[in-house]
Amino acid sequence: MKLALATLLATLTSTQAFLVPSPLTAATGSSSLSMTAEDRRTFLTQSTATVAASSLLATSSLPLPASAAASKQWTQIKVPFADTVYDIDFDSPTHGYIVGARGSFAETNDGGNTWEPRSFSNLDAEEEITYRFQVVSFKDGEGWVLGKPTLLLHTKDGGKSWERIPLSPKLPGEPTGILATGSNCAEMITSSGAVYTTTNAGRNWKAQVKETIDATLNRISSSGVSGASYFTGSIVNEQRDDAGSYLAVSSRGNFFLTWEPGQDFWIPHNRGTPRRIQNMGFVRGDIKNGLWMTLNGGKLLVSGAGVDLNSEEFPFQEANIKTGGYGITDVAWRDDNEVWAVGGSNTMYVSKDNGKNFVFDKSANDIPGNLYNVKFFREFGNMGWALGSNGLLLKYVGENA
Repeated sequence: MKLALATLLATLTSTQAFLVPSPLTAATGSSSLSMTAEDRRTFLTQSTATVAASSLLATSSLPLPASAAASKQWTQIKVPFADTVYDIDFDSPTHGYIVGARGSFAETNDGGNTWEPRSFSNLDAEEEITYRFQVVSFKDGEGWVLGKPTLLLHTKDGGKSWERIPLSPKLPGEPTGILATGSNCAEMITSSGAVYTTTNAGRNWKAQVKETIDATLNRISSSGVSGASYFTGSIVNEQRDDAGSYLAVSSRGNFFLTWEPGQDFWIPHNRGTPRRIQNMGFVRGDIKNGLWMTLNGGKLLVSGAGVDLNSEEFPFQEANIKTGGYGITDVAWRDDNEVWAVGGSNTMYVSKDNGKNFVFDKSANDIPGNLYNVKFFREFGNMGWALGSNGLLLKYVGENA
């Protein structure tokens, strides 16, 4: 799943509900990528606010999990900015990009060992620093970058030049995810659950969901799903699996929804717990393998494989993970047995039994901030990355670290 999603900092904001319009039409304009971004961004970066990002949870008084026998399987990689890193993607084992807050954008050509700042020539320094680049997605040299306030950029030459893709103001909700799917092709989702595809580099978009989430929940009998009836909010933490199925959490965290290609509308599901949902995702990148769910208070639940997507509740089992109360922000499977979880105060945990039991990893124990995202790239040697606040980027090196 390469939609990276806006992380949990971005999901705290609410957005408007929607009515799905006819396919969108947009014009494009070409621009080139400046390769001397560092000079023109330095003054603005250093002269703006320098206060570090506040903790994800108000848990500064909580003790960190015990690390007496903890592993250390990640190493920190230096990046050319000190802002939150939101997403990372590669189009080869050596070439990739990271994006982040305040217009942060960097490129690597050596597999992520070193990073160079980049910027867009059609965005001056004062404008670029106002954007929060949340998602980057590449496939076969073609890439997309999504920012907030709404900004969509597209490249066909591996990032040497970019074009800005205007989006219709009638778009339901705000774009929150973009995935490169092929030549001139991409898939986009919004905060209102609208899913669109393009086959002509963003000039036209075709709606894949026939009905809005709030319209669906108010039309069908949804009394069995707590919080779903008369729903008028938005969704957050949208995730896409490798086959195109989607998972999203209601903005209040009181229920979640699923959607599969070919369905006309999203299906709501009970959370099965009084705790608020913090984030959700797929086991090994496929909804058929099950789901994971993190809750307030540092809880992690994992469902079994083959769940019935039409049921109101899923059979989740609580994992054995001692977080000390720190919230878990993201979870990722490295293989069939090795699972990683990251969270507040840069806590990291690893499981070697498919998510049943976790132990603490001290790789980021002495680094201030929060981790928001952990990703593994199976197509490129299963390399792994963990992303966080204050320009934190960690690379997976295994038990030989």
